[in-house]
Amino acid sequence: MKLLVLLGVLVVLAVLGVALLSRPSNTRDWSPDQAELASVEEHLPFVTIRNMRNFSYRSETDYSAAYYDKTLDLRRLDSAWFFVEPFGKGGAAHTFVSFGFDDGDFVAISVEIRKEKGESFSALKGVLRRYEIMYVIGDERDVVKLRTNYRNDPVYLYRVRSTPERLRKTFLSMLRRAEALRVEPEFYNTLTNTCTTNLVRHVNEISPRRVPFSPAVVLPASSDRLAYDLGLIETDRSFEETKNGALINDSARRFADDPEFSKKIRGLP
Repeated sequence: MKLLVLLGVLVVLAVLGVALLSRPSNTRDWSPDQAELASVEEHLPFVTIRNMRNFSYRSETDYSAAYYDKTLDLRRLDSAWFFVEPFGKGGAAHTFVSFGFDDGDFVAISVEIRKEKGESFSALKGVLRRYEIMYVIGDERDVVKLRTNYRNDPVYLYRVRSTPERLRKTFLSMLRRAEALRVEPEFYNTLTNTCTTNLVRHVNEISPRRVPFSPAVVLPASSDRLAYDLGLIETDRSFEETKNGALINDSARRFADDPEFSKKIRGLP
């Protein structure tokens, strides 16, 4: 028995040693949907995003790759939106955001593991430095529809309460982090460097009311409740009514091919 315990300890130490010696890289055999990193050029008040993702899906794993470049005027940014995509059990969820402009443009930003070919997500591997982290910057017809129409996960959409000035600062902060990761990669960490922990850092850079450490940050299926309690999303109705009205799956399927998909899932004219 003592020998088995010793062997177990040695195996754990070996695994941890390999993890600690690993170095993040941007040059691996990436899954095709995450092979390209967006890049950002600033000429304020304008920003140009290159390699914005806009895939067309036939299923979650069958798609046609497409990217485009877009120049945006930050003075026209007038809204931000918080998405929660619960999946699995135990409070697991993916969170991401989108920024709206008064000319009808929406830019989604999703912080994700960057998978190599054949990889899938594992919380344990995420602790052991097995994945790099990336900021997917894309069209909502890609980033949202992938989840609502092809993964068939429930997706909840909430409007963020903030001033245009703070929204612009948050958007710029996220674009600059995406560009920094393109230059100097980092490992994803299931506890400390995830979709939600990164969103919290960006919000806390500019919010007058900081998001505290909470189980809802580590297990973000309830992060919308935390955002509601902090007043970061609209609170005109009870949380239960707000959440019931935030589920967008039916609208995303109904308006899947509508050129004004982003407006329709929000019920905007």
